[in-house]
Amino acid sequence: MIPPDKNADFVANMENVLDVYKRPFDLKRPVVCMDESPKQLIGETKVPIKMGKKAEKRIDYEYKRNGVCNIFMANGPLAGKRYVKITERKTKKDRAGFIREIADKEYPDADKITLVMDNLNTHRPSSLYEAFPPEEAKRLWDRFEFIHTPKHGSWPNMAEIELNVLNGQCLNRRIDNFEEVQREVDAWKTHRNNMNAEINWRFKTKDARIKLKRLYPSFNT
Repeated sequence: MIPPDKNADFVANMENVLDVYKRPFDLKRPVVCMDESPKQLIGETKVPIKMGKKAEKRIDYEYKRNGVCNIFMANGPLAGKRYVKITERKTKKDRAGFIREIADKEYPDADKITLVMDNLNTHRPSSLYEAFPPEEAKRLWDRFEFIHTPKHGSWPNMAEIELNVLNGQCLNRRIDNFEEVQREVDAWKTHRNNMNAEINWRFKTKDARIKLKRLYPSFNT
């Protein structure tokens, strides 16, 4: 996506996210990034030929579409932990359910969870009220501080980095069913969490004001 030039709304959201990333690690007030991505289920129409001593593995170019599943990703960049959920759909209710799992299963003892996510209409706290009774929706809303990346600029969301790693290490081949995606992702998540793989975010506000100067409004001093 191409961000707009000289857009105050864009830079305000961007600098807000960058300020959040300067916060020190705090289990009582953790910073968590959340994103989602579709995974197309692709099946073979012909049995692949296994790799031999003198021949590479062969896969026919033709394939069969078996639908799509959805990957919800939440990661604590400084905690070195990530939480992944595979769903058959990507609705507001599915997303609200994942947010509840972050609050109640992953960070039950946190006072306030800062949740960084993309700036989409479907990513509003109002989705909690569409999924749960008002008492439950308000309880969850009070557990979070919602931080949105700029419109047309989701790159500050570090959950995108984790999704790219997941796709590159685990899902970069044809998988034809939901259950296998689930098994592969669970194994990847366990391995990466055991490594305590953190994200070393180095892009600061001062860098943005130099490298992304064209995005900032110009004015006469």
